[in-house]
Amino acid sequence: MEAMLQRLQELVAEYGMSVLGAVLIAVIGYFVARVLTDVLRRMLKRAKVDATISSFISNFAYVALLIFVVIAVLAKLEVSTTPLVAVIGAAGLAVGFALQGSLANFAAGILLVIFRPIKIDDFVEVAGVLGTVEEMDILNTRLRTPDNKAVIIPNAKLTGDNIINYSAKDKRRVDIVFSISYDSDIKKARKILMDLMTGDERVLEDPAPIIVVAELADSSVNLAVRPWTTPDQYWPLMWDMLETGKEKLEAAGIVIPFPQRDVHMYQQKKV
Repeated sequence: MEAMLQRLQELVAEYGMSVLGAVLIAVIGYFVARVLTDVLRRMLKRAKVDATISSFISNFAYVALLIFVVIAVLAKLEVSTTPLVAVIGAAGLAVGFALQGSLANFAAGILLVIFRPIKIDDFVEVAGVLGTVEEMDILNTRLRTPDNKAVIIPNAKLTGDNIINYSAKDKRRVDIVFSISYDSDIKKARKILMDLMTGDERVLEDPAPIIVVAELADSSVNLAVRPWTTPDQYWPLMWDMLETGKEKLEAAGIVIPFPQRDVHMYQQKKV
């Protein structure tokens, strides 16, 4: 019995301070990790970082701090941490290779949240798809096409290609071409089309609408009609202008020609 007590005293004397130090490191490290994680979470919230990204970053930082605390505890206990570090490194490398596509989408999602090139309800053209943004998460962006199809695009494709945001500005120019015959009166056609634009409340006064002769084509004189409107009225205005413009030009006797070609036949006399 005395031998056991003596051996216990020797173990306490030899390892007691190391164990006590390891316990203190574990306790203090745990609370420091919690405090630093809370501080990081508040900083991200103050910076108005997306909630999904904020949660992921905070949890990742917390786990990384706890791993650092575990390594420090093992080092205090004089346990070799080299194998543990090697295992963590190998595991991280394997996970990185396995999830490299997802990690690329994740990084792209962070960039989309930070720089905000698009947002919910914007009408955009991205990765060759035209549609309205319905949902954006950390990995993918969901679009609704004009014919009501759902398209899910990985975020890496968005940041790796051109992004055309038709809703980013409060004004859009409608580009319409009306073709009239060479025999028709250009000034008369111009006045009809200008009256049509100025009489439509959807057409903005600033910038002012314009009409110019854009091309002298093979079978027609092409008039470029350029009214400005709000993004939500772009398509309704274009469709109405095309229909009403044609009706008013024809009612005024302005000919809208179709492509035609004059064929001249020459008869050769036989010698």
